[in-house]
Amino acid sequence: MKTRYIAHITLEAQTPLKVGSSDSDFMKDSPIQKDWNGLPMILGTSIAGVLRKDFEGNDDEVFGKEFGSKVIFSNALLVDENGKVNEGLLLEKTPFLELFDNLPQREHTAITEKGVAKEHSKFDEEVVYKGTQFKFALEMLEDESSFKQLLAMLQSPAFRLGGGSTKGFGKFKVLEILTQTLETPQALANYSISLNSTEGSRVDLSTTNEAKNHSIYKLNIAPDDFFMFRSGFGDDDADQIPVVEKIIDYKAKGLSKNHILIPATSIKGALSHRTAFHYNKKMLEEKKDHTQIAENNDAVKAIFGHKKELAEDKKTELGQKGRILIADCFKEENKESTKVFDHVAIDRFTGCGLDGALFQEKTTAQEDEWEVEILLEHYKENKNLSDEEKKEEKNKYQKAVKAFESTLDDVCSGMLPLGGATTKGHGVFTGTWSKS
Repeated sequence: MKTRYIAHITLEAQTPLKVGSSDSDFMKDSPIQKDWNGLPMILGTSIAGVLRKDFEGNDDEVFGKEFGSKVIFSNALLVDENGKVNEGLLLEKTPFLELFDNLPQREHTAITEKGVAKEHSKFDEEVVYKGTQFKFALEMLEDESSFKQLLAMLQSPAFRLGGGSTKGFGKFKVLEILTQTLETPQALANYSISLNSTEGSRVDLSTTNEAKNHSIYKLNIAPDDFFMFRSGFGDDDADQIPVVEKIIDYKAKGLSKNHILIPATSIKGALSHRTAFHYNKKMLEEKKDHTQIAENNDAVKAIFGHKKELAEDKKTELGQKGRILIADCFKEENKESTKVFDHVAIDRFTGCGLDGALFQEKTTAQEDEWEVEILLEHYKENKNLSDEEKKEEKNKYQKAVKAFESTLDDVCSGMLPLGGATTKGHGVFTGTWSKS
């Protein structure tokens, strides 16, 4: 019989997870994928697609094209508080599993280069809690080398699952890998297909894998005083409050305390607009007319991506996914380290407060240092271009990276505030950044 290499893999979400579904919901713009028990799940096709994209070798032979696939992925099912997955129909959910009935929702809106919301750009997304664990099986026929490569790819810092990877979602950590090699019919007959099986050899996960196709930037920054990443909601103390989220805690078998959240989307937006500024500045220094902004800027297109559009020939479809991966950042909230500011709009003529213009903003004053991890994909040569066009594209990308690094300098020197209410003096961070 053909040798089968099998692995049971347990993953933990290091950031919230967004796995979209085709379901519609009156309360949510984008609900997540759920299994037969109404619990979050990740389809095996999603895992296969991510690994196939970065697979080094003949992916058609391994993942299949004409003669079928050598590798099989099961769906990734939610791990419960007892470390098990529910492969059958549940008659009743435990209190822990009931936590997944009401998941966090992220509010999004696109911001223009003027710092205001773009029209018709507001939407929300349902996400799975950070800390949630999933388990799935991977089976490979005969090809041990490809099997080991896939296991290594799962441990890469650049590995992401689900949608919104450039928005900070879908970062995972491998908690456990159990492997088995089936070489005889008897071994195959005795093999348990259950994901709850504890048979197999445990893979050593102590070795840190590299992100082969990415440079890793790490921002270590701390707030000078107050900062605020708005939630879009209020509470009993203020009309505007910072965004906070809870994290799944398997040891406590429940949810953690509120954690302050710095969304990757907020960081990404600020970095994008300032990168465009530095790129335009460089072009003008070289006596080149280049003042494009937002998505039209070449540096923004190269690093942060751009939406699909038709080229001048009206046939070729242009568009590119962002080459940057930023992870959401969390810190446990200290409610004593908050400050409520009262605001009122003043009538310029009378000098009095305007009716209905009084409002409050709650800001965060925790002086913790935040580590922001940013992965930037290396330049990939487009084989369809001529040698001269390849040279020009590579040069353009290198200039875009320099503009991006100048933007990191601005963040660390306090010249680029982050979050909301930056025109009121909030959101100034200082620190250092490194690149590997």
